[in-house]
Amino acid sequence: MEQATFHDFHISAEILQALTGLGYETPTKVQTEVIPLALQNQDLLVKSQTGSGKTAAYAIPICELIEWEENKPQCLVLTPTRELAAQVKEDFTNIGRFKRIKAASVYGKQPFNKQKLELKQKTHVVVGTPGRVLDHIEKGTLSLEKLKYLIIDEADEMFNMGFIDQVEDIIRNLPVERMTAVFSATFPEDVKKLAEQYMKEPVEIEMEAQQITANKIEHSMIGVKEEGKFDLLKDLTIVENPDSCIIFCRTQERVDDLMDSLDRLGYPVDKIHGGMYQEDRFDVMDDFKRGVFRYLAATDVAARGIDIEAVSLVIQYDIPMEKESYVHRIGRTGRAGRTGRAVTFMTPAEKRYFADIEQYIGYKIPIQKAPSKEEIEKRRADFQEKINAQPELKEDKSAKLNENIMKLYFNGGKKKKIRAVDFVGTIAKIDGVTADDIGIITIQENSSYVEILNGKGPIVLQEMKHTTVKGKQLKVHKAR
Repeated sequence: MEQATFHDFHISAEILQALTGLGYETPTKVQTEVIPLALQNQDLLVKSQTGSGKTAAYAIPICELIEWEENKPQCLVLTPTRELAAQVKEDFTNIGRFKRIKAASVYGKQPFNKQKLELKQKTHVVVGTPGRVLDHIEKGTLSLEKLKYLIIDEADEMFNMGFIDQVEDIIRNLPVERMTAVFSATFPEDVKKLAEQYMKEPVEIEMEAQQITANKIEHSMIGVKEEGKFDLLKDLTIVENPDSCIIFCRTQERVDDLMDSLDRLGYPVDKIHGGMYQEDRFDVMDDFKRGVFRYLAATDVAARGIDIEAVSLVIQYDIPMEKESYVHRIGRTGRAGRTGRAVTFMTPAEKRYFADIEQYIGYKIPIQKAPSKEEIEKRRADFQEKINAQPELKEDKSAKLNENIMKLYFNGGKKKKIRAVDFVGTIAKIDGVTADDIGIITIQENSSYVEILNGKGPIVLQEMKHTTVKGKQLKVHKAR
C-alpha cells in the first residue's frame, strides 16, 4: 500500500508550506487516522502513545478549519501541564504560520492581566491548563461564544492530577454545538465517562501501544539496593555514554540531590521539577532540547508531552508509583521513528510496583546485569571524552520555517489607539509588499509586534522608519 502524504488530506497550500518548512514528510499512523475525521468535524476519542505525533494530528485539521477573519477564539485545548500548554501553542503557531493563526497559552504562575490583554486581541486558539482556563471563563476574559472545537490532551493525566471537576466545569460553559476530541495514552473509567456524557457518538481510534512492546524502545531492569543506586547510575552512564539522557526521580528533593552530585562529578547536567519557577523550567527545557547539556534530572513534570526528538536513554532512578507514569516516562525516548533505551532501577521494596507495571503493559521487562568492571574501564575514556566535549547545539525544528520571517517591534499600541488593521493597511501599500506578506500581529498596551513573511522583512523595516501608522511616526526595529 502506498504511503499517505499530507497532500492526500486536501489541506490548504499555507498549511502544507508550513509542514514542509517544519520537516514533516509523511503522516504518522495517528495523523493518518485522525486528520480526515477531524476535518469532517467528527468527535474523536483517541488512544495514542506519547511521541506518536498526536499534537499535529489535531493541530493540522484545526488550523485548516479555523476562519481567519473571526477575532474570537474558535478552539480551546486543555493540557495537564504548563510545559505542554506552551509547547502546543508553539505547534499551532508554527503549523498555522502562513495562515496567520494566532494562538495564546494561559496557565498559572504567569500574570493574569498579561493573559487577559492577549485574549482581548484577535485569538484563534487558546491552549491552557484547566485551573487558569476556568479562571478566565469565570472572570469573563475568555470569550466562548464562537468556540467550535475542544481538544482535551493527555486526558488520563488530567484526571490523575485531580482536574476532572475543573474540566467538567469548563465543558458546561462551552457551546453545545462543537467538535470534541479527547487524546489519552490510556482509557481509564473517568475518560470513558467524560466521553459518554459530553461527546456526540465519538469515533474511537486506538493506536497499538507499539512503542512499549516493540522495536522502538529497548527496555531493561536492573535490581539494586537503595544505597547502591548512585554508583549504579555512574557505572551505567559510563557504559551507555548517551548523547542525551533523562533520569527520572520520584521527588523534587531527590532531583536536587542527584543533580548536585552529578554536577560535582563534572556531568553536563541540569534539573526540572514542579518546585522551580515556571520561567526557569521553560529555560531548562529549551536548553535541553538544544543540547546545551546532556543529562536532565527530572520528576514526572518532564514525563508528559515534552517533545525532545533525540533522547537516547531514559533512566528510571525511582520506579513510578503509578503504572501509567512508566509509559509516559519511557515515551521521552524512541520518538519520531527513532530507537531508544529505557533502563529501570528496582530495589527489593519496589518489586510489587514493578509487577503492576509489567501486568499493565502486558510485557515482561528483561532483567539486565549491572555493568561489569571490565566494561566500565573499557568505556571510560570514550565517556570522559564526550563529557568534556563542547556540545553541538541543535537547531530548533521551526528555525527553517522562520528563516524568511522577520518580527518587527513598534513602540505604539492600544494606548495610541492603533489596531492590527492599521498596520496591514500601511504595510500593504509598500512597493513589492502585499497583505499576504504580513503574518501574526500582536498589539500590546504600549508596543506592537508584526511578523513579515516571505523574506520581505528588510524592505518593510527600511520603509517603516519614515512611514507613519495612523498618522503617528513609530520607532521600529527588528524584535529580539
